[in-house]
Amino acid sequence: MQATVNANSEFSQEQGAAGRPGLSIAIAVLAIAGIVVSSVALRHHFGSSKTSFCDFGQAFNCDIVNRSEYSTVAGVPVALIGIIGYLLILALATVYREKAETPFLLLIASIGGLGFSLYLTYIEKFVLHTWCILCLSSLALISLQTLLSAAIILAGRTRHLTHS
Repeated sequence: MQATVNANSEFSQEQGAAGRPGLSIAIAVLAIAGIVVSSVALRHHFGSSKTSFCDFGQAFNCDIVNRSEYSTVAGVPVALIGIIGYLLILALATVYREKAETPFLLLIASIGGLGFSLYLTYIEKFVLHTWCILCLSSLALISLQTLLSAAIILAGRTRHLTHS
């Protein structure tokens, strides 16, 4: 069957992200890991006592980061924003993976999450002067998701070119 191109995507309607199920599964697993990491960060955000978790002196301290003025956006904890973002990516990589626009949406969601995570990493380094292991873990996860999302699109373009 020859691949067709519509105005919204390089993929045929039948393919979506399902054309590369291994990549979609990997993205889904990374999203689940991101939900876990963000949930732990959210728990620490609302914690009232100092914890020894992720406290390795002044250089690495999740409590300082998770309870700073930068740990919320418009009153919403950034860890909750992370959970919501990872849930969106998980839904795209699983429930909606058959849709033609899914590879593009996965890439957009991943790039958005990566940009937000890089901004927060900047805050850790240059404003708070301390690192959060949970935040750095989330940065690694969203970075990998972005690369895998791009790989799905590149694989689809390659497949489209070879079937044209």
